[in-house]
Amino acid sequence: MPDDRSDQAARPSPDALLEKARAEMRGRLKIFLGAAPGVGKTYEMLVSGWAKLADGIDVVVGVVETHGRKETQALLDGFRIIPRAKVQYKGHTLEEMDLDAILARKPDLVLVDELAHTNAEGSRHPKRYLDVKELLDRGIDVYTTLNIQHVESLNDVVSQITRIRVRETVPDSVIDLADDIEIIDLTPDDLIKRLHDGKVYVPKTAERALSNYFTPGNLTALRELALRKTAQRVDDQLVSHMQAHAISGPWAAGERVLVSIDHHRRSASLVRYATRMASRLRAPWSAVYIETNQSISLTEEQRDTIAATLRLAERLGGEALTLPGSGVAEELLRHASANNVTHIVVGSPEKATWRQWFQRSPVDELIRRAGGISVHVISGNEKDGNAGRGVKPAPALPAFNIKAYLLATIYVAAALAFSAVLDQVLDVRNLALVFLMAVLTSAVLHGLRPALYSCILGALAFNFFFLPPRFTLTIRDPESVVAFFFFIGVAVIASNLTATVQRQAAAARQRARTTEDLYLFSRKLASTGTLDDVLWATAFQIASMLKVRVVLLLPEGDTIAVKAGYPPDDTLDDADIAAARWAWEHNHAAGRGADTLPGAKRLYVPLRTGRTAVGVIGLDSDRRDGPLFTPEQQRLLDALADQAALAIERIQLVADVDRAKLAAEADRLRSALLTSISHDLKTPLAAILGAAGTLRDYFGSMPVEDRNDLLATVIDESERLNRFIANLLDMTKIESGAMEPNYGLHYPGDIAGSALRRAAKILDRHKPEMIMPADLPMVRVDPVLFEQALFNLLDNAAKYAPEGSAIRIEGWADAAEVVIQVTDEGPGIPPADLTRIFNTFYRVRKGDQVRAGTGLGLSICRGFIEAMSGTIFAGNRKDRSGAIFTIRMPKPNDIPKLDELK
Repeated sequence: MPDDRSDQAARPSPDALLEKARAEMRGRLKIFLGAAPGVGKTYEMLVSGWAKLADGIDVVVGVVETHGRKETQALLDGFRIIPRAKVQYKGHTLEEMDLDAILARKPDLVLVDELAHTNAEGSRHPKRYLDVKELLDRGIDVYTTLNIQHVESLNDVVSQITRIRVRETVPDSVIDLADDIEIIDLTPDDLIKRLHDGKVYVPKTAERALSNYFTPGNLTALRELALRKTAQRVDDQLVSHMQAHAISGPWAAGERVLVSIDHHRRSASLVRYATRMASRLRAPWSAVYIETNQSISLTEEQRDTIAATLRLAERLGGEALTLPGSGVAEELLRHASANNVTHIVVGSPEKATWRQWFQRSPVDELIRRAGGISVHVISGNEKDGNAGRGVKPAPALPAFNIKAYLLATIYVAAALAFSAVLDQVLDVRNLALVFLMAVLTSAVLHGLRPALYSCILGALAFNFFFLPPRFTLTIRDPESVVAFFFFIGVAVIASNLTATVQRQAAAARQRARTTEDLYLFSRKLASTGTLDDVLWATAFQIASMLKVRVVLLLPEGDTIAVKAGYPPDDTLDDADIAAARWAWEHNHAAGRGADTLPGAKRLYVPLRTGRTAVGVIGLDSDRRDGPLFTPEQQRLLDALADQAALAIERIQLVADVDRAKLAAEADRLRSALLTSISHDLKTPLAAILGAAGTLRDYFGSMPVEDRNDLLATVIDESERLNRFIANLLDMTKIESGAMEPNYGLHYPGDIAGSALRRAAKILDRHKPEMIMPADLPMVRVDPVLFEQALFNLLDNAAKYAPEGSAIRIEGWADAAEVVIQVTDEGPGIPPADLTRIFNTFYRVRKGDQVRAGTGLGLSICRGFIEAMSGTIFAGNRKDRSGAIFTIRMPKPNDIPKLDELK
């Protein structure tokens, strides 16, 4: 049996090939990475830029900071420098890299210093690395510089080493985009010497740096971080190269990291640790929050910490999940087992509480039951565990439902009344069960707090009205004291359990409702056949499920325009238009809460499919500050947007197929037209030219009878040519939709008689007949179009019917229609041609296999009749051979009476 694994090893990895193809579609990124400022990153970048210039590459400087260093300034001279853009900020003029000027210039390579720089407010992107990503997306290569302390996943480590928290960071995903990372390395002694020589900072700044940041220990640790980060990236590139070229070799496979987060601020530190671990192991990773019964009692600040930590995990390249469960350890292990997780990162246990006297902490339980999964217990840092949430949410007011407490009071009052009746036959201690029922009812219907309220109220009522001495709050009997306190304890525990079950049931109902809504939405999209229906269903569904206002924008020429909204809204200000256009062009979110153009009123999210972006969703709400969505809502939005994008793409693909069919039909008609012109247009022209030439050359010697015959030929062929051109013009009007009938009430017999007189020359070798009752109702038609349709039918009959045969026009009326029928005594229509006879340029063969006519006449008949709300059918006679063409026109309802005409 062949070894499948060896076969797979012999083939390149599809993922590696796909990643290689994606890299070839964008510009190349090279990062000059240093352990600290002053190691020579900018200098080396400029040297590499000069080498590219020597190779004939178009190199420009986007932004380079010399910091007054003469060697760097000397290297900068000679480069084509793009002037910086002026940005006004709080009365000051700041200079930033002019991204639009670089894009307009379209160089081969751009030199961009300080990748972690924060742009001035009002710039297109808040961070310079986003400018770099846009340059790469446009196919422009970029050289840039970065210090190791600005890497997001190393933020905690750098803070611990240097005692300085770095605020300007770059996500690791940006570094992963780098095609090359060149480490600019100096030993700590050499770098310190550079500071003493004034080659990094001015003297006063250098002294302060030497005593704080640039200590030998700090520089050694930072140097190690820079070398390790570069080594990890080089190792990733090596593995990708091996997979793309089917090179067998050992590498770590199957590793997966899971980090458990909670509502404590240290969770951000755990996420960063998991990021570093996953980066070392070259493994996918995810951040999971387990939603237990205690999650319902979390404060808004704690909920916000969880949401911010999950957003940090997504920003660092991980998968953010929220899972419901009865216990943290149990649910973590279940998820880890189902997803082949090999490493779990958790925070160290909190200080022991009274709960841990009765049960193990989740960390202890996780270690005990982990089995073959490695558990990493990390202390974390509560003070520095900042997830980087940029905007505070709107404060949530605590909900207080007075109705629930009033109903709880009524339940206790009912229990009191019922107990007063049972007091005559039952022992007093048994009455406590009646009050317990009131407590449980409050817990089931209204939750924990109304249940606790009814517990206290019921206990007081039970004591006051039934425990001796009655009508006092004192208790005389010791057994009654025990019964009273046991009643309170049982009521509290039972109400808590019941309320917990009620909350879990409510959460389950909410999830089921969400799942049902998504299912119904998918069915609704599957059943829609038009783009307007898809857009309306999408806008309504997103607005109703996420409680936001929605606008949908689709491409329209070179821009995008609002196509639907709920509530209906088609007005966008300049900031929103810019954000929507940027989201569409770059296939990334922009606007409110996003990294790009955050000053817009709405958040604009592209509708993406596997091929491309098909549109943009604009969202906003009544809340003026803070992000629009929690991570769970964002995932719900992603699910809705994905379904909508697929539905829009399906509609567009159907439209593309229809356009392709129309294009094919147009090509077929064009080919048929050329074929028709080559014969049907050339034949009468040849006859006219021949007759006219003969008359010119032999007019004097030619008998009068021959001259008249030639003149008749010229006239007949000219009329034939005129009919052909008229048919082409009429067909053009029908195909373009420009046919606009001039309606009026007319007697069909008058129009038929006019058509017969016009076709007299065509029918001179046949026996035309017309049978039209005098009481035939008038029809609402355009007389010119209707006459042309009848003329074409008569012309068709004359072509196929033998000489001397009868051609008849007959009319009659039935209940709702007026029927006009044209019959002949020809060979009839072949059954296979009955469904195609009205097609453009289709012609039935004559008995001698010679095609007759242009194939336009009957097609024009159908176009004219249908334009006047009528129908036309073709068939064969049953009494003898011959064709039948039947026109049915609806009877008008507003025919004036004779006295009205008078």
